[in-house]
Amino acid sequence: MYPEHLLVPFRQELTDAGFTELKTAEAVDEHLKDHKGTSLIVINSVCGCAAGTARPGVKMALKLADKGPDNLMTVFAGGDIEATAKVREYHMPYPPSSPSVALFKNGELVHFVERHHIEGRSAEVIGNHLADVFEEHC
Repeated sequence: MYPEHLLVPFRQELTDAGFTELKTAEAVDEHLKDHKGTSLIVINSVCGCAAGTARPGVKMALKLADKGPDNLMTVFAGGDIEATAKVREYHMPYPPSSPSVALFKNGELVHFVERHHIEGRSAEVIGNHLADVFEEHC
């Protein structure tokens, strides 16, 4: 687990963009169980690809898309241990991956962007991809 003071600026980058943090497994279950509508959940991370492409790409997608998710949520791998594990249960059969981006519709996973889809890609590529996903599912 990372010291919380190190995570604050990485968390804030998404909360300043309108994301709500899910910090416990119970909060994840409360949000996704019997949920109606769409929820984007970003599994945030301290790594360079989270800072350089994942977070900027997600924020770009929200600006580019005419339609967006009803809910913007985030958990922090290495910080919100139980909440991250619970989100990972919901995104099965995909293996644990951080950073990653999951789009749920009515509580069911409809799209998942794994770390290997983030690494080596630009924020623009990720943003355009997610904007297309939002147009299709939101």
